[in-house]
Amino acid sequence: MSIVQKKIGICADHGGFELKERIKSFLIENQFEPVDYGAMELNSSDDFPDYVIPLAKDVAEGTVFRGIAICGSGVGACIAANKVPKVRACLITDYFSAHQGVEDDDMNLICLGGRVTGYASAEELVLAFLNARFIGAERHLRRLKKIQNLEDHP
Repeated sequence: MSIVQKKIGICADHGGFELKERIKSFLIENQFEPVDYGAMELNSSDDFPDYVIPLAKDVAEGTVFRGIAICGSGVGACIAANKVPKVRACLITDYFSAHQGVEDDDMNLICLGGRVTGYASAEELVLAFLNARFIGAERHLRRLKKIQNLEDHP
């Protein structure tokens, strides 16, 4: 695994702050290097786009290998992240989708709900996401090209 593949961007607003802090420790325990995009302290009036957008841009540019964005439900983080070209973010609530989204769809950013995802479940989902690899089958590449065409020519 390259050095960049060890760098995992992570962010959360107030709704996901506690889960973010737990996941950061979990990443370190599993030999990853978390790069924290905020929030750096619990503030009930913060806004998830302020953290998710910089994270998503760095995922798209390859500054970090993959990203983890957490808000209260995960929905807002997912919407914001997917506005950044080359980001393929999904709200993940189950193990199969956590790895299959990478294997088939080259998902590069996982969104979690800090108010709806338990710690043990979040850890399982994050590991499945980070350990999965894009298969690159012809049908998957064809589908991704259609998405890329939309990004290039909206």
